[in-house]
Amino acid sequence: MEAVEFAVKYDAGKDFRGVFYADVVRIGVSRTSKTPLSMYLAHKGLKAANIPLVPEVNPPEELFSISPKKVIGLTLQPELLNSIRTERLKTLGLEVGPDYANLERIIQELEYGQSVMKRLGCPIIDVTSKAVEEIASIVLEILNKEDEND
Repeated sequence: MEAVEFAVKYDAGKDFRGVFYADVVRIGVSRTSKTPLSMYLAHKGLKAANIPLVPEVNPPEELFSISPKKVIGLTLQPELLNSIRTERLKTLGLEVGPDYANLERIIQELEYGQSVMKRLGCPIIDVTSKAVEEIASIVLEILNKEDEND
């Protein structure tokens, strides 16, 4: 239960200090499964935080103060992200805006996200066509390999 409460408290960059206490921190642009993955990992007992990456907002300095071994970047194919965001807007009863579901903007966001991930030197998972359970298994594999190397 503690891990679930942690995931809720440190979801979507609500409080960047959570990265210091997290077992794993996921970063990525909007709609890359960060929050569902946090909840899934929390049910496995991991304290998971996530930070959204947005080109107009510098990533928090806290992110660069922790080991890149506990940071995992999430990305996916731009066309799929476009489809996911378009459907989300429709579900919310909103019009497709000029930025959120615009393919050119999405490509820009993904490129920005990749640049932050490379700067950190963290592992990157392409979540295209992967279920949350599959992504979680990959995360756990990465974390277990890092533990073995320490």
